[in-house]
Formats: sequence, C-alpha cells, structure tokens
Amino acid sequence: MPYLLVLLLSLTTLAGCQSAYYSAMEKVGYHKRDIMVTRVEDAKESQQEAQQEFTSALEALSALTDFQGGELEAIYNQVNDKYQDSEKAAEEVRERISAIEDVSDALFDEWQQELSLYTSKNLKQASQKKLIETQASYQKMLTAMKKAEQKMTPVLNTLRDNSLYLKHNLNASAIGSLQGEFNALERDIERAIRDMTAAIAESEKFISQLKSK
Repeated sequence: MPYLLVLLLSLTTLAGCQSAYYSAMEKVGYHKRDIMVTRVEDAKESQQEAQQEFTSALEALSALTDFQGGELEAIYNQVNDKYQDSEKAAEEVRERISAIEDVSDALFDEWQQELSLYTSKNLKQASQKKLIETQASYQKMLTAMKKAEQKMTPVLNTLRDNSLYLKHNLNASAIGSLQGEFNALERDIERAIRDMTAAIAESEKFISQLKSK
C-alpha cells in the first residue's frame, strides 16, 4: 500500500478515535471545554517539572566543573541521569502541547458550528464574540508554549553533548574543557526557564478566561 495512503488512513483512524473519545466523555458530563482546561493544566505542570529538571541538570554540571577529586564515574552517572530526566520532561511537554492542539481544534470547530443553531441574533453575536476572544487568548498561550518548547532544544543538545563527552573522557582534564559549555548551558537554561515561566502565566490567564465563559 502506498505510504501516503497508509498515512491518510492512520490519520483518519486517529481522528475517528479522538471524536469517539470526546463523544464518550460528553455522555458522562465531561465536555471539550473541561478537557481543554485539564490538558492546559497538565501542560503547565509539565513545564514546571521541566524547569526543575533543567535546574537540577545545571546543578549537576556545576558540581562537575568544580570537581576537586573523587569518583568520576559516579559524577558522570549523575550528569547522565539528569540529562535523561530532562529529556523525558521535555518530551512530556511536547506531548501535552500536542494534546492541547487536538482538543482545541475539536472545541473551536464545535463552537463555530453551533453558532448557526441560534435563533436569537443577540445571543449569537455574544457567543461569537466570546469565541473570537477565546481563540485569541488560546493562540497567545500556544505561541508562548511553543516558544518555550523550542528553547528546550539547545539545552538538551548541550546536556547530551556533555554526557557523551564525559562518557568517553572520564578524566580531570576533560572536565576543564567543559567549562565553556557550562557557561553556554547556563544561559540557555535561563532563557528556557524564563520562557516557560511566561508560558505558564499565559496558561493561567487562558484557564481563567475559559472558566469564565
């Protein structure tokens, strides 16, 4: 079967599964708006977790660059563990952003379609105004989230590079050569944390706005 056809079938199946999921949740009183709030809150928590993991990784490397003697293997293991934890945290952020995008498409499509069901012109205009405001707030939040997510990449690249280098160069002289890398990593982590903090603030604003609708 041609690759494109397989891809299209997979996407169709996925879309069908998501539609069935939302329908099933609505039957038990859990609507798309509720799912959106939950997923944004989950993404906010995953960003907070990523901030903690990146900070811990920086602390591990800081201890390494201040190495005064001891067991290098143990220090390498700690640095590598922190890199792995940071990678997992970043992947969770990506997955939760994707989940938000999925439910947002379903929510806004449904909202738009339901505008045609109104018989009251005033109520229809009010609902349409709220839809536009909510979409604008959502886009602002999503942009902030993706900006923060993109800042994770250079952090993870540097952590991986340091971990790989140490794996094959477990000696005191190798540690000295990582000082410049550490300084760059510190700056990248500061930028990533700053952008994640901004994204978290936008998440809180969006949740507040969505709950007030």
